[in-house]
Amino acid sequence: MSVNQRRSQGRGHGVVGLVVALALSGCTGGSLATDVLPSHAEAEATEGLGWVGRSGMNALLRLSAWRGSRSGYVAMFARDGEVVYATAAGVADIDTEEPMNLDTRFRIASMTKPVTAVAAHILIEEGALSLDDPVSRYLPAAGAIRVATSHEVDASGTIPTTTARGEMTVRHLLQFSSGIGSGDEAGSALDRLWEADGFYVGEGSLAERVDRVLALPLYEEPGTAWRYGYSADVLARVVEIAANESFGDFVTRRIIVPLSMKQTEFLMTVEEPESLAKVYTQDAGGELVRVTDGWIDHSDFTPGGSGLVSTVGDYMRFALMLWHGGTYQGRRILAPETVARMTSIHVPEGVLASEGIEGLGWGLGLAVVRDADATPMMDADGDYWWSGYFGTTFFVSPSTGLVGVVMSQNEPGPHSDLPLALYLAQAFAFIGL
Repeated sequence: MSVNQRRSQGRGHGVVGLVVALALSGCTGGSLATDVLPSHAEAEATEGLGWVGRSGMNALLRLSAWRGSRSGYVAMFARDGEVVYATAAGVADIDTEEPMNLDTRFRIASMTKPVTAVAAHILIEEGALSLDDPVSRYLPAAGAIRVATSHEVDASGTIPTTTARGEMTVRHLLQFSSGIGSGDEAGSALDRLWEADGFYVGEGSLAERVDRVLALPLYEEPGTAWRYGYSADVLARVVEIAANESFGDFVTRRIIVPLSMKQTEFLMTVEEPESLAKVYTQDAGGELVRVTDGWIDHSDFTPGGSGLVSTVGDYMRFALMLWHGGTYQGRRILAPETVARMTSIHVPEGVLASEGIEGLGWGLGLAVVRDADATPMMDADGDYWWSGYFGTTFFVSPSTGLVGVVMSQNEPGPHSDLPLALYLAQAFAFIGL
């Protein structure tokens, strides 16, 4: 699983793809709508999104599934705090032809990261954690971190390192500016070291994996650059120590249960992985083939950067909680000022820059649109979002009142195309305003 593959989910040649999709908007298709509470309820959406947005989205997702680009999709959109549109297309299992529906459960991978950020901010509000706390206060291994001075080996055959100039802090973990990498970026000696000893290698508890990561040389000094890596996983371990409770239990007790996300849990506790939407990828001929690698259902620990299983309705509850300033249906998770801090730009440059993406900043746990004119998606300044490795994404657009969750289940591979449908669905939602 490479970071470049994960990042590819956030790409979309918006203008070109949108022109193609608009040409299909004359097609029709049924839609589903729900108020999220009874996530299985079906009704026709009559307002909130215009006809062009609804019919275009229907055509886009159904055609993509029919052509075999993906096995299927489920999408849900809210406007001004109310769900106004939901739709399902294609199948969750090609062999059995089980259709996608609003109750289909997906591996949401990196969409776990914003949940981890919320968990940390709950503790920050309660005074059990502080943004400027050194990570070593909770994880002693962080007190001995070293920084690579070169990403290649020196004459002695080792990667040269130096003592970090400053402490790694909780803020750095949330900003993804900790210097922690993932080991699968450019193929340097440092990358290979991280690839061999990184977070998801082998067996081990969350604590054991984090200690292994903290023993590796950092890519750069904490606080100096945005880097996509295992910062959220280390943060999950900090949450465990600060809360004196396992990360999985804390997330369940303080976020999942209060928001009535009844179909959301970590893979570790999923009793029947076969009940989840099947994961596919593309073979050399472009045909969908099922992915059966055991790692997609790893279940021996609860990471902070991946691992949750959810539905569009459940994740919409989480997204609407953020849109409502930390409260949803009377259940307060965070204070409004906390959500505002999370979704403000703290890192203005470098977010996904290695992928040629411009216009993005980073808050405290998710991406924030800095310059909508420069991004490849249809969005607005101040929107915040993130995506998952298997083809899931969500966004919150404060200035327009739009909130969206789109899910599919496809592993990016050497023969896979870009997941344009995810982001074109977002574009149609904006067109439908």
